Amino acid sequence: MDPRFLGIPELTDVPSVAVVVDVMRAYTVAAWAFAQGAEKIVLAESLDDARSLKARHPDWVTLKDGPPSPGFDAVNSPALLRSTDLTGRTVVQKTTAGTVGALAVKDASLVLCASFVVAEATARVVRTRASDDVTFVITGEEGRAEEDLACAHYIARRITEPSTDPTDYLERAANSAAAAELSQGVREGSHPDDVPLCLELDRFPFAMRATQEDTLMILRPYT
Repeated sequence: MDPRFLGIPELTDVPSVAVVVDVMRAYTVAAWAFAQGAEKIVLAESLDDARSLKARHPDWVTLKDGPPSPGFDAVNSPALLRSTDLTGRTVVQKTTAGTVGALAVKDASLVLCASFVVAEATARVVRTRASDDVTFVITGEEGRAEEDLACAHYIARRITEPSTDPTDYLERAANSAAAAELSQGVREGSHPDDVPLCLELDRFPFAMRATQEDTLMILRPYT
C-alpha cells in the first residue's frame, strides 16, 4: 500500500478509498454518538443546512463546533455528549473541518471517517480491501494538523503492520496545538475531558463509513 496524506485543499481527484481523519473532535464525537445509541449521522454541508434539516425533522439532534447556538441541540464535544441518550436518534453534524473533509471525497468508492478511538477497526476495514490507492484526508489546519497526521500515520502503519506501537503517535497528538487549545479552554464548546477522550485508543470496536443516500451524506457504524 502506498498511502497519500492530503489536506482538503490538495484533493484534486476522486480517491478509491478515502480515510477522513479528524481527531479533535468531529470523528471522536461521531463515535461517541454511535456508542450512545445514534442510528445515523447526517454530515451537513453548512450551518444553514443543519438548521433546515432540524426544522424538517424536529426529533433529529443537531450539533456543531463552538458554543451553544439557536437551532442546535449540542456542541462538538465528546465529553459533553457521552452522557446523552441518543438511542435510535438521527444526529446532524456540522464541523469546521471533519464534515467538510468527508463531503469533499463523497464520490470515493469507500469513505471511512476516523480518529484514534476507532483506529484499529478502520485499519481492519482497509486491510480487507487490499487496495493500493488509499488517501488519508487530513482535515485540520489545511492538512497540517499534527493530531490528524499522527492518527493517519498510525492507521496507515497498522494496515500493513498490525503490531505497530501506538505510543509515539499518541504523544504527537497529545502535544499538538489542538490539544493545547482544548486543554486550555481556548476553543468554545469544549470540556477538560475532551483531549483524553480523543486519545483513548480503540475505545470502540466499529469503523464509521459515510455513504450518499439520496441527497445526504450519511455516516453509520461499519464492521
